Amino acid sequence: MNAREMAWRVFASELNSSTVEIKATEEKMPSYVISPLGAKINKVLIAGVLTEKENIGSEDEPMWKARIQDVSGSFYVNVGKFQPEASASLSDLETPCYVAAVGRVRTYSTDDGRVFLSVRPDRIMQISEETRKEWVLDTAKSTWSRLKNVKKVLGMPDAKENDLIAMGMSPVEAFGIIYALDNYGNMPDSALYLKTIQAALRVILPDRDIDLGFPEDMSDEPDEIEMDMSGKTSEGNNSAQMEDLILDLLAELDTDGKGAPRDELERRAEAQGISSIELEEVSNILMDKGLVYEPNLRYLKRI
Repeated sequence: MNAREMAWRVFASELNSSTVEIKATEEKMPSYVISPLGAKINKVLIAGVLTEKENIGSEDEPMWKARIQDVSGSFYVNVGKFQPEASASLSDLETPCYVAAVGRVRTYSTDDGRVFLSVRPDRIMQISEETRKEWVLDTAKSTWSRLKNVKKVLGMPDAKENDLIAMGMSPVEAFGIIYALDNYGNMPDSALYLKTIQAALRVILPDRDIDLGFPEDMSDEPDEIEMDMSGKTSEGNNSAQMEDLILDLLAELDTDGKGAPRDELERRAEAQGISSIELEEVSNILMDKGLVYEPNLRYLKRI
C-alpha cells in the first residue's frame, strides 16, 4: 500500500503564486507544485466560502467548476466523473456556504508560459463557521512557519538539505525550501503573506481591530509571533488521543466487515468534539501509518 501524500494547508494567495512544478517521470508517480514558501504540494486541505458553482457537463455526467474563497483570494475547483463523492456533494450544496475540500492540485500552462492552478477534490463537505476558523488559524500558523524558515535559510547561502534537517525541519520541508529558493530565484514577497496572516487573525478575532503593522522587509522582525490563542481544537484532544478514538470508532462502526461508513463516522466523531477537518487530518495520519485504508470513498476500514 502506497503512503498517502500529506494534505497541505495553504491559503489561496500562496497556492496561486506557485509556478514551479516537479513533473512525474514515471506512471503512477505523483507530480508536485512547489510554492514560493517551499511547500511541496500534491494534495491540499482547503476551506472557505463556496461562492460559485456551475455544471458545465450534462445532468447524466456532470462536470463541476466552483470557486471557494478564503481570506486571501479564491481556490478554483474542478470536479468530474472520477470524483463521484465530491460531485454528489457539490450538487447538493447551496451557495454561499462554508466548505472544506481535500484534493490534488492540477496545473495548466499556457503557450506564453503562465501557470494556472486548480484543485480537484476527492471530497468536499459543508462545515460550520467554527470549523472554518480552526482551518484559518492552523493555516496561518503553517504559513508563518514556512515564511520564518525561508528567512532563516536566506541567511545560510551555502545551506544543504541535511543542514536544514539538522535544524529541525522535516526532509519534505528542507527539500521544498531549497528547491523553491533555487527555482524562484529571490525572496518571496513577504508583504503578501503577512497581509494574509493579518486578514486571518481578523477573521478569528473579528471584534478586535487587528493591525499588525508588518513592514515588507522582515529583516528586523522577531523570529516568533505568538499565535497560539489555543485554537480550541477538539476541546483539548491531542493528536494521539484523536487517533485512538477514531480507531475505536472504526472498529465499532464496522458491523458488516465492509468498513465504517464515512457519514456515520463523521457524526460520531463530531459528537466526541472532533471536527470534520480534524477527522480528515487524523484519517490521513492513520493511513500514512498503515493502520487504516479506504475500501472505497464512502468507507474507512481498520487494518
